[in-house]
Amino acid sequence: MSFRFRVLGLVMLVALSATAATAWLTLRQARQQLSATANADQAQVDMISSELKSYGTRQGTWEGVPTLVQRLHQDTGQRIRLETDFVVLVDSDTQDNPDRATRPLGPLTAVVNPRPTLSLANVPIESLASSTVKAIGNYRSGVLFAACLTREGIAVTSTPGPLGVPVFDAGPNSPQSEPELVNNCRVGTAEAGRDIATDIARAGDCGAPMDDLLPLIHGESGAETERPATPTKPPQGSTDGGTGTTEDRVSCLTQVFDLQINDVAPQPVRLYLGAASDPGAALTSGPMLAGVAGVAGVAILCTALLSHRVLRPIGRLTAAAQRLGRGDLGGRVPVEGRDELAELGRSFNQMADSLQRGEERQRRLVADVAHELRSPLANLRGYLEALKDGVITPDPELFASLHEEAVLQQRIVDDLQELALAEAGTLAYHRVYVDLAELLETCRTAHLALAEAAGITLRVVAEPVLVYADPDRLRQVVGNLITNALRATAVGGNVTLHCARTGAATALVRVADDGSGIAPDALPHVFDRFWRADSARGRGTGGSGLGLAITRQIVTDHGGTIEVTSELGAGTTFRIVLPSPLVPDDRKGSVPR
Repeated sequence: MSFRFRVLGLVMLVALSATAATAWLTLRQARQQLSATANADQAQVDMISSELKSYGTRQGTWEGVPTLVQRLHQDTGQRIRLETDFVVLVDSDTQDNPDRATRPLGPLTAVVNPRPTLSLANVPIESLASSTVKAIGNYRSGVLFAACLTREGIAVTSTPGPLGVPVFDAGPNSPQSEPELVNNCRVGTAEAGRDIATDIARAGDCGAPMDDLLPLIHGESGAETERPATPTKPPQGSTDGGTGTTEDRVSCLTQVFDLQINDVAPQPVRLYLGAASDPGAALTSGPMLAGVAGVAGVAILCTALLSHRVLRPIGRLTAAAQRLGRGDLGGRVPVEGRDELAELGRSFNQMADSLQRGEERQRRLVADVAHELRSPLANLRGYLEALKDGVITPDPELFASLHEEAVLQQRIVDDLQELALAEAGTLAYHRVYVDLAELLETCRTAHLALAEAAGITLRVVAEPVLVYADPDRLRQVVGNLITNALRATAVGGNVTLHCARTGAATALVRVADDGSGIAPDALPHVFDRFWRADSARGRGTGGSGLGLAITRQIVTDHGGTIEVTSELGAGTTFRIVLPSPLVPDDRKGSVPR
């Protein structure tokens, strides 16, 4: 699989994982918020339903309920609509402004039923029918009384009574100046509730024993009412020869209660909240999925752009590396910016530059070696052929000259081998503690005869400084520098050898002359192979042109540095800095190392 597709796959995996995690968290949070909103809405519905049911149960009528609906509408901000099967009791949309258009209804919210539920659980079986008939009469007269008080503007109180039937009365804050209104309502409604013949007849249909109903038939005053007909339809589920089971009888009597209060009790109403045009609180996943798809698309696009941005310079690097492997050292890659890829391109270009410089140095080295060896070998061949042909007469002076030329070529070959070993890091070093002052004095003694023969003063100005180095290699370094200085110094000149400590861990060796100096444009090439100040490369100037290259490599291998300063007509100075930490010494105590 290519790098582009691997990057695309990785980024897509990360993007989709992050998007999926974000979507899951968002959906989870949204569901929690919707659940909380739904709970709050349900609590609001329960509160409105409870208020309406309490009003209908207490007042015995829906008259006056618009005032309550208006208050609930103001408290909740909800559109509230109450209606029965035949009539709309109130709609808050048109309550304040009758000319306002009614909004379409939303779904049915609740059914509010203010009617009581008859409870016969604790009534003896022999008193079920009579208790039901009494409950019917009490509720009919009570609810009519409450409705009358409501119409007269008198507060009504409702308290739980026997069998779940409420007991109605005028409130404690009723107008005391109009007691006749309360009495009129009480008298009128009591009369409406005294006709119990139908109630007795229907209770008898539920299989009630006639002995249970006899006291109600005669009435409290002893006046006998019309005896109802004997029930002709036994209840369903009868197991006792027409009297029915207790559960069936209780269910039948409960239905009789509901039927007999139907004409006086407030009707159940349907409650609608809000409108069909109101925004819902449903959670839709479509926008979430669209967002996920959008994020995935953006991730793919960005990944494609990123991979193109990354792979384009990599492709250039690959092509340049292939050309470099085929031997084309001139190829480079264009570099833009400061990022890691740009740094990689710069590093590649630097490597290519280094390889090209190395190749050029190798070519120059081969050319220089060929140049150095061609002329001497041609001379040797010419003389040998002349001797062979008898053209010249052999004599000791000729043989001495030929031997000197052969030694010179041998020295060039030896220097080349030594330089190759040094640059390869395989040149052997035998390190010991070396006193630089003593080493400089030894080098002065070795070159003193040559200096005196040339009429040059060679002197040493040094203080004891110990270094850990190979003394033979250091003498080779200093000897090369002294030889070059003597060649560049005229008769009567001076060459000075100096060493001293320059810091807590460094030592300085300086070889200075007051000779002809080196031209400024030639200074950068002083340490190049086969470079010589004498461009004619004549034998009179001596040297193979490898001494300074070997010198620099030896100093570098000892952890030091070498540099040169020169001025035409004023002389040249070579400065060598070597590491020299302080160490204990048994001979001199604590001395520089």
